[in-house]
Amino acid sequence: MRVLVTGGAGFIGSHITAALTAHGHVPVVLDALLPSAHPSPPPLPDAEWVQADVRDADAVGAALRGVDAVCHQAAMVGLGKDIADTPAYVSCNDLGTATLLAAMAEAGVRDLVVAGSMVVYGEGRYDCPRHGRTAPGPRSARDLEAGRFEPRCPRCGSELTPGLVTEDAVKDPRNVYAATKLAQEHLAASWARATGGRAVSLRYHNVYGPGMPRDTPYAGVASFFRSSLARGEAPRVFEDGGQRRDFVHVRDVAAANVRALAALREGPSGALRAYNTGSGTPHTVGEMARALALAHGGPAPVVTGEYRLGDVRHITASSERLRTELGWRPEVGFEDGMAEFATAEQRGAAVR
Repeated sequence: MRVLVTGGAGFIGSHITAALTAHGHVPVVLDALLPSAHPSPPPLPDAEWVQADVRDADAVGAALRGVDAVCHQAAMVGLGKDIADTPAYVSCNDLGTATLLAAMAEAGVRDLVVAGSMVVYGEGRYDCPRHGRTAPGPRSARDLEAGRFEPRCPRCGSELTPGLVTEDAVKDPRNVYAATKLAQEHLAASWARATGGRAVSLRYHNVYGPGMPRDTPYAGVASFFRSSLARGEAPRVFEDGGQRRDFVHVRDVAAANVRALAALREGPSGALRAYNTGSGTPHTVGEMARALALAHGGPAPVVTGEYRLGDVRHITASSERLRTELGWRPEVGFEDGMAEFATAEQRGAAVR
């Protein structure tokens, strides 16, 4: 199968490109090499290469010639610097996706895997001892300033018990990046209905592993901690370090993309199917920082009590649908993955 991988020179995209090649597919990589994602030139993938922006309709149309399916990874990621990044996020993520989908419709390409994200859920699943399943609202700056990090039941104020969120949970994006990722899914679903296409959204949880960028605000918490350790500095853990996340290794994510592409050929047309893509084993941010620091040889993490208003407290996945329907299983455990990541090469530092 000939597969166009948008963003294929990026952290996740490059691993997907390698996995496709290993499974006998022919990847075609399209990447704009934007400075926010590639502050220094990355190693180019061992594949057919097109340097172009996914918002360039002519370039995308040319790249789609002879392609059987698309793996859409091109996106601006992370919380960014501040609200001034909003136009860039919407342009890269949503206009880029719309341009790609229009070109796919024109080219007659009908199979699509989208890089979704767990951020579409907002906070994860919570249960109140009195009121059962509960959806807490956004945390207030006043509570966060006072160190009250855990969401409370909006009806009785009781402590809530976090659990694993499923794909059918209500979507509640709480920052600009999250809103654009949900819009990508809506656009892909509309494309599938209009063209009879088949689409999968893999809702990645916290992806980490070799090749993550360093020293950039457009990255995940694992990258922040690893960058600090590379500079000989202690990782700075926000809040109290008790935030629960699902850390999934990038090679497992790449394998999920290969599985999803194969499954599309047998799936129903005219619809989008979403799959959580996580390890299924929650860990706290503090645990992750300690594991990285220990494997790297220090220094030990520092818990700062700082916060970012757009962050959620707990979000962990049930990936049972992906396991059951596509037969995917994560292979890299938390301890082994963090030990590898602690000394793995990172991508070039951002320009300061």
